[in-house]
Amino acid sequence: MNKYLLPIYAVILGFIIVKISKNKSIKNIKLLLAFSGAFLLSLTILDLLPDVYEHLHSKVIGLCIMGGILLQIILEFFSKGAEHGHVHMHKKRTAFPWLLFISLCLHAFLEGFPIHQHNHMVYGILIHKIPIAILIMTYLIQSEFKTIQILIFLTLFALMTPLGTIISNNIDMVAGYIDYINAIVIGIFLHISTTILFESSEGHKFNLNKIIVIVAAIGIAYIM
Repeated sequence: MNKYLLPIYAVILGFIIVKISKNKSIKNIKLLLAFSGAFLLSLTILDLLPDVYEHLHSKVIGLCIMGGILLQIILEFFSKGAEHGHVHMHKKRTAFPWLLFISLCLHAFLEGFPIHQHNHMVYGILIHKIPIAILIMTYLIQSEFKTIQILIFLTLFALMTPLGTIISNNIDMVAGYIDYINAIVIGIFLHISTTILFESSEGHKFNLNKIIVIVAAIGIAYIM
C-alpha cells in the first residue's frame, strides 16, 4: 500500500511545509534538492538499470533511455524545468498554467511505472517529490492563484504517480512493455537527477555541505 500512498504523502508534506513557513524562502531547499537528486540517481543506477539490462538487448535499452531523456527535454520546454526545481515565480497571474500542469502530471504519471517491480524506487520518488512540491506550491501561492485552483493542481499532481503504479500493476497489456517503459523512465530520471545536482550548485563552487549530502544519499541508496 505504501507504494501507492508515499508519493501522495510527499505532495501533502510539501504543502504543509510551505503553509508552516508562511510562504517565506525555505531554508536549505538546495541541499534538499541535491539529496533528492543524488538519491534518485543512485536508486536508478543501483536498482532499476541492472534489472532492465537483464530483460532487454543493450542497444534497445540505450535507445529507450535516450528516448526518455529526449521526452524529458520536451516536457521541460513546457514546464520550464519545474520537475527539477527550476520554477519562475510570478506575481498575480490570471491564466492557469495548463502547460506546466500537463507536463508535470505526465512526468509524475511515468514515475509510477518502475514501482511495479522496484519498490525501493518509491522512496527515491518520495524524496524527489517533496522539494518539487514545495517549490510548485510556493510558485502557485506567489502567483496568487485561487485556493481551489491550487488544491486541484496539487491533488491531481499527487494522484498521477499512484495512477502509473496501478496501471503497471494491473493492466496485462502494459505488463508486456514494462521493461521498455522502465528504460524510458530511466532516461527521465537520469536527466532530472543530474540536472538537479548541477543546478543546486552556486557558480559551480565547491560546497562541503552539498558533498556530504550527496555521499549520504548514495550510501542510503546502497544499503537499501
